[in-house]
Amino acid sequence: MGRKAKRASLLTTTETIDALVIGAGPAGLMAASALAKAGRKVVIVESKPSAGRKFLMAGKSGLNLTKDQGFDAFLAEYREAAPWLRPMLEAFGPQSVQDWAVGLGQPVFTGSSGRVFPQAMKASPLLRAWLAQMDAQMHLKWRWSGVVDGAFRFATPNGEQILKPNCTVLALGGGSWARLGSDGAWVPLLRDMGVVVAPMKPTNMGFDIAWSSYMSRYFGAPVKGCQITAGETSVRAEFVVSARGIEGGGVYAVSRELRDGHDLVLDLFPDLSLKAICEKLSRPRGKASLTTHLRKTLGLTGVRAALLQEFARPLPAGMALAQTVKALPVRIEGPRPIDEAISTAGGVTRTAVNQELMLKDLPGVFVAGEMLDWEAPTGGYLLTACLATGLWAGRHAAEWSRPDTNNLP
Repeated sequence: MGRKAKRASLLTTTETIDALVIGAGPAGLMAASALAKAGRKVVIVESKPSAGRKFLMAGKSGLNLTKDQGFDAFLAEYREAAPWLRPMLEAFGPQSVQDWAVGLGQPVFTGSSGRVFPQAMKASPLLRAWLAQMDAQMHLKWRWSGVVDGAFRFATPNGEQILKPNCTVLALGGGSWARLGSDGAWVPLLRDMGVVVAPMKPTNMGFDIAWSSYMSRYFGAPVKGCQITAGETSVRAEFVVSARGIEGGGVYAVSRELRDGHDLVLDLFPDLSLKAICEKLSRPRGKASLTTHLRKTLGLTGVRAALLQEFARPLPAGMALAQTVKALPVRIEGPRPIDEAISTAGGVTRTAVNQELMLKDLPGVFVAGEMLDWEAPTGGYLLTACLATGLWAGRHAAEWSRPDTNNLP
């Protein structure tokens, strides 16, 4: 009898529902909130055992919600996707993100760089408050496996379940941090249905370097005070030397250019002109070694001195040495694997959706968040666009095929 009961529980069931959201990250939860606010009866489906796992991970070191800066400067960080995202970010931009967090009982503050954080400096209180006011049913450990005749199929602990919604928002994330749910497994499902999906590429990631054994003593050391340049992008920010290569904010800021083939160049003394460095290096050296001369004249020590030796040995003399100090080429081997990236480029293309973010080939199915083909640097831009596109997709999905709710189960 027990065996028969178990088999019965694993039979496929089909349920007709009003609104479906697949993915319980920031974009999905924002879409669900918009749908519920519009009076739709919402079901959220999440493949992991709990909601918002990548969101929580991002908040472990201080949740960077958004960036407090002028709208045009903020929008420009999305580059070629800026015209596409503009109306969504105008509807829910940096100030809206701050107001939203405060509305959930999480006051915020702005750091010296303009980055905005919750005062709690983590994501868990905000997520708890968000979920507590969420007017939706949620199914956990349900993995989307396909669509047949408008019905969405899911592999669940209780066998295959089928939901037939009146409208749907897909918010399954990009292709990084698979263990947190953002694994890109949706890509072949949509491609099989004729949706154009651009290949996934890592962004905001570290890069491999084949260090000499000499550099091992500097693994974990932060590199400060350098100007980092790749292609047309140049920033002054820290990065970290690791056993595998380089990572950290300064590297992430130029990661797109490095991924696309531009060289990485370091200015070890951005506050000194080439002329000033030449003058300092031209001081009498006597019997001192070149390493000692660099330390005494420029104050070049520690990991920055090690980087110069690593990439410019044997060191040149005179003007050539000064030029190398101002423009040290760093030999990278390539980006870290996509699953280690903070975010990904690629995804559902702009041509595959309409202005409301509905898939042109799948009426009633909307897409939000990192599933869409846009990319942005760290600093609050990623989360803001995920929230904005989630809200946009949810609001437009709410207007799609409104049923007579009295006929719903």
